Amino acid sequence: MVQEQAGRVLRSAAWRAEVTGGVLAAWPADPRKRTPGEWDQVRASIPGGEYLPSSVIKGRIRQVVTFVKVNGRLPVDVFELEGVPRIPRMLLLAACDRQQAIIERSDTDPGRALLRLQLPSRPDPRTYRDWTWVACPIRLPSTVPALAVLHLPTLRLTDGKVRADMAYTHAVPKAARTGHTVAVGVDWGLNTLLSAGALRLGKDGRITALGAGGQFRAAGVLAKQHRLRRHSEGLHAKADQYQRLIGGDERHHLVGKHAVIRDEIRHVSARRSNLNDALAWAAARWTVDQAIAARATVIYLEDLRSMEARGMGHSLNTRLSQQVRGKISDRMRHLAAEHGIAVVTVPARNTSKHCPQCLTPLQHRKAPDRPTTPGWKWAICPNQSCRWQGDRDHGAWRRIAARGLTHQGKTVTEKTSGAMVIRSVVDGLEAAAVVTPSTSKTSRRDRSKTGPTRRKPTRPAPRRRGATSPTRPHGQAGKRPEGHAPTDRKLPRAAHRHQGVNTISTPTAGHRPRGAALGAGFHLHVHASPPRWETIPETPSDSGSLS
Repeated sequence: MVQEQAGRVLRSAAWRAEVTGGVLAAWPADPRKRTPGEWDQVRASIPGGEYLPSSVIKGRIRQVVTFVKVNGRLPVDVFELEGVPRIPRMLLLAACDRQQAIIERSDTDPGRALLRLQLPSRPDPRTYRDWTWVACPIRLPSTVPALAVLHLPTLRLTDGKVRADMAYTHAVPKAARTGHTVAVGVDWGLNTLLSAGALRLGKDGRITALGAGGQFRAAGVLAKQHRLRRHSEGLHAKADQYQRLIGGDERHHLVGKHAVIRDEIRHVSARRSNLNDALAWAAARWTVDQAIAARATVIYLEDLRSMEARGMGHSLNTRLSQQVRGKISDRMRHLAAEHGIAVVTVPARNTSKHCPQCLTPLQHRKAPDRPTTPGWKWAICPNQSCRWQGDRDHGAWRRIAARGLTHQGKTVTEKTSGAMVIRSVVDGLEAAAVVTPSTSKTSRRDRSKTGPTRRKPTRPAPRRRGATSPTRPHGQAGKRPEGHAPTDRKLPRAAHRHQGVNTISTPTAGHRPRGAALGAGFHLHVHASPPRWETIPETPSDSGSLS
C-alpha cells in the first residue's frame, strides 16, 4: 500500500516536472502575449503537449512569473516552484492480495458486505504473530447493484470516522462510437449552467430537432460558490499577513490567530469541494436523464477544457474560469456508461456565432423584445430566407449536436483517459451540420369576424340541485333558496353565520376571513369592494354659467 501511494505521488511529480521543464525551455520574451509559433514551440517541448489544455500551461506560466517577481530569476525546475506534496491519510487496499484483505457480500442481505483485513497488534510488528484479522461490516449504498462484483475499497479517515470508497464492477451495454441517429447536444453557460436538447439524423441525411430543449439553472449554487471563493481569498490574504508579521518567532502573540485562520481556510475549502461535487452530480444526472428520455445513444459535449474568460472584468473572468466543467464531464461519463450512452467532446469553434439552420453569422441582441439593443443573450439570424431567432445557448446546443452527428466518423478514443473525442472540424462535413426547420405548423382556423357569433350550448349552473328540496318546517311548502348558510351545524368553510345568498361574503367587524373561510368553492382572494358614495359636482353647462 505504501509503495502504491508513493508511486502515485512520484508519477504526479514527474508529470509536473515535465510540464514545467517544457515551459522553461521555451520561455518567450513576453510570457503574457505568446505568438502562435511560441505556443507550438512550448507544446512541442512538453511530452504529449499537443492535446494538453492551454489552461494547464498558463497556470505553470503564472507560477513562473510569480517566482521571477520574487527572486529575479527563472526557477531551475518544479522543485523550486512547489513545496513538499501532502500525502493523504488513506489505505489503498486495492494494492493488497487476499493474504492481506478480503471482501465478501452477505448471502442474506445484498446491502451488506464484510471486509476482513490484517492489522498489526503492536506499533512495531516483526513476525506474523504480531498481525491479527479484523472484521469490518460495511453497509452498501443503494447505488451498488445487487449483482455487482465488489472490489477492495480505499479507507480514508475523515472527521474521526473511517470511510470506505467502495469500487464495484457490473455489466453495462457497450457505448458505440458511430452509428448514432439521435443525439443530445450540451452547451455550457454561466448562470444557466447547461443547455441541452435532442436532434435526430434521418435516413436522407437531414437533421431535425426533437423539441425545444431545456436548461439546467444553478445561479443560486454558483452565487454561493462565488461568495465562498471571495471569503477564501480574504482568509488567505489575512493568513499571509499574519505569517509576515510572525516571521520566525514561534512565541509571537499572533501565532494562535494564524492557526485559527488556517483551520478556517481548510473548512471553507471543504465546503467549496462538497458544493462542487453536489453540483457536478446534479448536472450530470440531469443531462443523462435528458438523453434517456429522448432515447439518445450519444451525448455531444462542448470541449471547454482550455476556456479562459477574458475581457469581462476580474470577478466575472474568475467565475467563468472556475466552473466545475471537468467534474461534470467525468460524472456524466460515469452515469452515461451505465446505460450504454456515449459521451463525446466536440470542438467549441463558432458554436454560438453561426445560425444552426443556415450557418450565417448571428446578430446578438439583449432580449427578444429589444431587437435593436446590442447584447449577447438573444440571437437573430439576418438571413431573410431563414430568420431563425432564439436563445443563444439553445442555438449553441443545436450546433454542437449537429456537428457531432455529421463528424461521428471522426470520433477517436484517447488511450490515456478512454474518453471519446472529435479533435478537429472538417469543412465539408461542417457544411452539412445544419438543422432543418420543422415543416409541420399548428393548424389554426380563421377567427376573423365574418358573421354572427355562434351560440354556444348552455350547461347547468354549478351546484344546481337535481331534486326538490325538503319542505320547510311548520308545514310550509316550497323550496329554500340554495346558498343560505345553515344554522344547525358548524360551517368550517363559511365566512360567518350571516352569509347571504351572494357569492362574496362581507366580513363582520373585527374579523378577516382567511383561506378557505372566504366561502365554499370560491377563490380565496376574492373580496367585496366597499361602496363609495360621492356627490357628482355640477358642470358649467348644467348651471348655465359660461365663466
